Amino acid sequence: MSCHKPDPKQAGFDPSLPSGGAPLKTPIGILYPPNLTPDTQTGIGNWSDLEFVNAMQRGISKSGQHLIPAFPYTSYAAMPVGDVLDIKAYLMSLKPVTSPKRDADIPIAFLLRRGLGLWKFLGLNTTPWKPDSSQTVAWNRGSYLVNGPGHCGECHTPRNLIMVRDESRLFAGGPHPEGQGKVPGMRSLLERSRYKDKKDLATALQFGEEFGYENMASGGMRQVQINMSKLPQSDIDAIAEYLISLK
Repeated sequence: MSCHKPDPKQAGFDPSLPSGGAPLKTPIGILYPPNLTPDTQTGIGNWSDLEFVNAMQRGISKSGQHLIPAFPYTSYAAMPVGDVLDIKAYLMSLKPVTSPKRDADIPIAFLLRRGLGLWKFLGLNTTPWKPDSSQTVAWNRGSYLVNGPGHCGECHTPRNLIMVRDESRLFAGGPHPEGQGKVPGMRSLLERSRYKDKKDLATALQFGEEFGYENMASGGMRQVQINMSKLPQSDIDAIAEYLISLK
């Protein structure tokens, strides 16, 4: 919903539905995330399971084009296919909304999409997420949520010159993807006195600046924090347990 919300300048759209259209600023130009409601003409109403999985985990559109990785299929690739299809099942249950696609404002977009095949060879890791048997059940749940559906590393990990994530500095922070400011690192959160303990971090993720946690709303994090607050308490605690383990 954070990315696929309707454009607030366009009247008549339900803000609770992912009908798309709100501008998303990126280093390569402005994108307009598409309609994810089950409308058959402008949404995903006639997408097959295979087409949906290909988009979510391989960055391939229904028409066979390479999708720009501002859509974080590089993280969703780690998810089990069953979880991806659960997302599709939920989206298909929503009210259909007619919201025509808007082309991205990107210079030489055609050439960019052609070059994405090479980019994927370098930057798309399709290895499924696997639990770590040496860690707790909660830690593994947190690891999955952060590295898969939560796609936290997409913003909190620096990138190289061709915008491939630098996995050697995973969650070390880096330039903000919209071009202004920096995204903070998520390592050594206790050692840097950002939080007192796991419970303190979980409270920050759940309540954010309402409970006095500074900078939890900066750089677009407000909507992320609001989304996380809707998770079951066990998932919030699991995310906190995983994050505080990152040194």
